[in-house]
Amino acid sequence: MNRVLADYGLAPIAKLADLSIGDLTLVVGAPETDPLPETADAQYIGAVLWQAENASLPEWINALSGDMPVVWVYSGNPQYSSSDDTLNSVVVLHACKEALAQEGMHVVLTTGHHPLPKSLLPLPANFRHEPYVPGLQMAKRADLLIHHGGYGSCQTGLYAGKPAVILPTYSERLSNARRMEAAGAAQIVAVRHVGGKKQVRSEELRAAVKRVIADPAFSANARQLGEKLQSYGGPPRAARLIAEFSQRAFDS
Repeated sequence: MNRVLADYGLAPIAKLADLSIGDLTLVVGAPETDPLPETADAQYIGAVLWQAENASLPEWINALSGDMPVVWVYSGNPQYSSSDDTLNSVVVLHACKEALAQEGMHVVLTTGHHPLPKSLLPLPANFRHEPYVPGLQMAKRADLLIHHGGYGSCQTGLYAGKPAVILPTYSERLSNARRMEAAGAAQIVAVRHVGGKKQVRSEELRAAVKRVIADPAFSANARQLGEKLQSYGGPPRAARLIAEFSQRAFDS
């Protein structure tokens, strides 16, 4: 990398992260989710999330009875490739079906506009599938999120102040999940690799879900961290900082 930089007359770097540092450096998230050295010259802006202004949940989700908790299961694209299991998250859906069928909870499965794998059919009576829901609204409606540990999923749940059970399906997602767990807002359930395939122990997942729902500390911690994320100002503050920086650069 330094040879390339030298070709362009640029100074060498000590580590690749130095390429992400500018005269103004904005960092998404909060110290709990995206830790930096105390000496870092950067400003946190909280969560950067979007949903259409006119977005709404399907009526059947709004009509779910309040006598049972609502669990939102999100896997992203369940099946990126049939030949490579590295990125696939269908294990999240299968694990939830096995662990939560007939449990006393409403389980809403969403797959980000992707079809539900036929291997999951038929769904248990307490399960329903919707290809897409607006994330922030669904997170607010849910009592608990179950997801693969993607950054957007972690931020969406926290912003809504809702705890999670996370099944991290590869390394970056495990890093996100560990920070959520360290903040007391989530519990990790291990995804094991057996014979080249991902597996989750259903009894571990079932126990984790029941524990997070039953223990109010998880919800309280998620709510506290969500309030902190919101306090940083998000995209409006980022836009203001960029405009002020640009004006100073223009004036000078």
